[in-house]
Amino acid sequence: MMAATPLEHRPLGNTGLKLSCVGFGASPLGNVFGVVSESDAIATVRRAFSLGINFFDTSPYYGATLSEKMLGKALKALGVPRNEYIVSTKCGRYKEGFDFSAERVTRSIDESLERLQLDYVDILQCHDIEFGSLDQIVTETIPALLKLKEAGKVKFIGITGLPLGIFSYVLDRVPPGTVDVILSYCHYGINDSTLEDLLPYLKSKGVGIISASPLAMGLLTESGPPEWHPAPPELKAACQAAAAYCKEKGKNVSKLAMQYSLSNKDISTILVGMNSVKQVDENVAAAIELATVGKDEKTLSEIEGILKPVKNQIWPSGIQQS
Repeated sequence: MMAATPLEHRPLGNTGLKLSCVGFGASPLGNVFGVVSESDAIATVRRAFSLGINFFDTSPYYGATLSEKMLGKALKALGVPRNEYIVSTKCGRYKEGFDFSAERVTRSIDESLERLQLDYVDILQCHDIEFGSLDQIVTETIPALLKLKEAGKVKFIGITGLPLGIFSYVLDRVPPGTVDVILSYCHYGINDSTLEDLLPYLKSKGVGIISASPLAMGLLTESGPPEWHPAPPELKAACQAAAAYCKEKGKNVSKLAMQYSLSNKDISTILVGMNSVKQVDENVAAAIELATVGKDEKTLSEIEGILKPVKNQIWPSGIQQS
């Protein structure tokens, strides 16, 4: 079923790319949150593409390379021209640990392209750079990625991580136009909207903005976060209370959280992990409803009230399941 209202596509910085406002996070295809069969992975990606999602994000770190392999198979199964979808993968973070050396990231793209069964990726991002040396990112990693750009293996270059300060640190030290994209996660949702403060700066640098994890890695869901979630107990409790409040009112906290994050047009895409046709349908429906009906301001302000005491609370980065 094609949606009557098409999914909105938004420009990504100065790249010339237009990304679907809902992006497909492929980490769940690496069995990070439970096992996904190959046929389910293919069906999920097919459904996403048929509903207008054109942006797919992965990393060699997700499921120790399994996410890339599954996404590669699923994209190939679509049987559509390569320019109809946009693929982003990452480098520098692996099952074995972090390595942002020029030699490793150069080898990394060839390995990723083989797994993805592609000739190039649209975006290659340095993954979770706060765990490396930011100076190495500036002086060694990014220059190596620029060579990959010249070689045609990647079209655009990005950086990702949790603490927001890493972005300006790098962007202030590289020539304008060197870094095309940033991916920030868990900083543009109902419980934490601190990315907002950085948007004017990023726009002034011509950098495209991807915001991931609108559900705060499971905090803003009815089922709650995985046990490894690094949020402090009071934040977990407040999110649980918000979810329960929504359920009582016949609303879904995840849908509201998704719509909150989608409302800011300065953010090109909201990247959310998906591992089933049902999740794809729900996320696209949330975006279409937002575009046609608008968001449920009343319930949203009530949830914001519940979360106010814990808003913008930081947690330690890097406690992620591999």
